[in-house]
Amino acid sequence: MASTIQVDKITDIGGNTMIESNGSGTFTSNLSSNVSTATGTLPIANGGTGATTLAAAGLQRPNAMPLVINGDVAVAQRATSATGLTSSGYNTVDRFKTNISGLGTWTETQESLTSGNAYTDGFSNALKIDCTTADASPAASDRLYWTYRFEGQDLQLLKKGTANAEKVTVSFWIKATKTGTNILELYDNDNSRDVSASYTISSSNTWEHKVVSFPADTSGVLDDDNGSSFFIIWALGAGSNYTSGTLNTSWSNNVNANRYVGQVNHGDSTSNNVHITGVQMEVGEYTSSTIPPFQTESYGDNLIRCQRYYYFHCSEAENGGTDTTICLTSQYNSSSMKGFIPFPTRMRVRPSLNQNTGSNMFRLYEANSNATMTSLNITTESTYNFGVVNAGSSISVTQGSCGNLQTMDGTAFVAFDAEL
Repeated sequence: MASTIQVDKITDIGGNTMIESNGSGTFTSNLSSNVSTATGTLPIANGGTGATTLAAAGLQRPNAMPLVINGDVAVAQRATSATGLTSSGYNTVDRFKTNISGLGTWTETQESLTSGNAYTDGFSNALKIDCTTADASPAASDRLYWTYRFEGQDLQLLKKGTANAEKVTVSFWIKATKTGTNILELYDNDNSRDVSASYTISSSNTWEHKVVSFPADTSGVLDDDNGSSFFIIWALGAGSNYTSGTLNTSWSNNVNANRYVGQVNHGDSTSNNVHITGVQMEVGEYTSSTIPPFQTESYGDNLIRCQRYYYFHCSEAENGGTDTTICLTSQYNSSSMKGFIPFPTRMRVRPSLNQNTGSNMFRLYEANSNATMTSLNITTESTYNFGVVNAGSSISVTQGSCGNLQTMDGTAFVAFDAEL
């Protein structure tokens, strides 16, 4: 049987008043030498529409950390620029995937901000894509969009697929050359369900803050695991396969024709570019005046959360063109070596190796000699570490000796990928 307790005053063990109500919704705190007062009704725990000055401070969030990792796009482990893009991939900033299917050619960058509304709101970086080959008449199946992907176990607080399912609000700063209607979509990858909402870019090349709310979905429970369960999708252009129906503004089973109805084509001119930053997702329904403030993390905390999905271990370029140690090794026999690379955090799954290969890409120093190799052959041991098993090409080494495995070429790098 549920019960309710009303607290009018909290005192410390010495009887001193710490927090006290005057009975009309005003609370006075003496927790420090500076007395602070908050007015209005108590914040709603599930992030509902009864937002107050406390809610506006973000105190009602059910999540301790931002749901969107790298929402300020400060971390870009792979690169700060990628050119000639015609297919989908994670190219620059972590956790944001650019999806291109037959709609133009693009350059993607992590740009530094020095002015504009997003900058004055506290954001120093943005993700930018610039159209370098236009497609003014997309084929029916063409699409261009950004996605942010969640593990299902990170979104159990949405209570999706239950009678108590929560509404969701996504907010972000966006700037684009082309104005007009744009579509934001939530996609349930576990159950092939989706919902879309439109927003308008009103002024060309001007940072605008968008707050988009979505209804709760009482159907389709998200898997409680590390799989790719739930997407935020920013449509940037689409062919008739995705625009010929009626925009799906209520959760339903996926019908492609209803997903991006009304979406402008940002790929119709080489003059076009789109920028985004300050991405956050909140549990509950909010407006631009009640959305909780962006949860800022330190760069280090942000980086560690990104490294669950992608860990850039080392590169020669990052070391100013100087050979860089990958790991120490012991030589198992005359033609093989073994080493160990620990990860800074547990990765989502056993990752795959990313490397650049080619002549004299890597080098092993051992026993007053060295052996060069074109690639590395690294096999997964766990989500916590990798074992360096052997070179990817034939080498001659001294059994029982120790060695220092290094990059040799200026383009050499070693990274580990466990992305959704």
